Amino acid sequence: MVNNCLVYVSDRPVPYLQAWEWQQNLVKQRQQAQNLDDILLILEHPQVYTLGQGSSWEFVKFNPERSDIEWHRVERGGEVTFHAIGQIVVYPILNLRHYQQDLHWYLRQLEEVIILTLASYGLKGERIVGLTGVWVEGRKIAQVGIKVSKWITMHGFAVNVDMDMTGFDLIVPCGIGDRQVCQLKEFMRSDNLLDNFKNNPESVKQVIAQAFSEVFNVRLERIDGSELG
Repeated sequence: MVNNCLVYVSDRPVPYLQAWEWQQNLVKQRQQAQNLDDILLILEHPQVYTLGQGSSWEFVKFNPERSDIEWHRVERGGEVTFHAIGQIVVYPILNLRHYQQDLHWYLRQLEEVIILTLASYGLKGERIVGLTGVWVEGRKIAQVGIKVSKWITMHGFAVNVDMDMTGFDLIVPCGIGDRQVCQLKEFMRSDNLLDNFKNNPESVKQVIAQAFSEVFNVRLERIDGSELG
């Protein structure tokens, strides 16, 4: 069975609190009416740090009282991470009753979306046993953190594409101190790939959407954002 999935691809940065409110509303709607279509949000955030519900301050190097740093503790799993323009963030709002009611399966599926996306650029994305996310040449290129309530998902994953990576210096990303982070731009070795990437970085969002469609076997239908509330 092929499920229908609405997809919103933002062409401008979305403040984190706005996207968080969207997710909460969409989840609540689907908990109340489980026949609603799934929704996939693909966007970017201005600079912000987020901490999972159980994450530790030992992995944070900045003073949380600094007024120039935006941060939020949210209900997802995982430790602290950093978002900024040039990192693509993906929030699937799915009813896992229509797929598999298995959180480990869902996490691996999200990683597979990332791995398939990277393969489109000639890169081999890898998993590391015992850790969540995707690595390239031993460095983390994508972070995964989810929340599932009554089998409706929220939060999701982020792929570092072409961003200011210095923001990661103020944290221990995902609480993993012995591994570095990286981004897609560093691996654009082919002149053709690099030119295409520079001319149309937004195309990565389309590649992610297509990979998601293949991995989850869904039919994507674009929406303009008016259905997000």
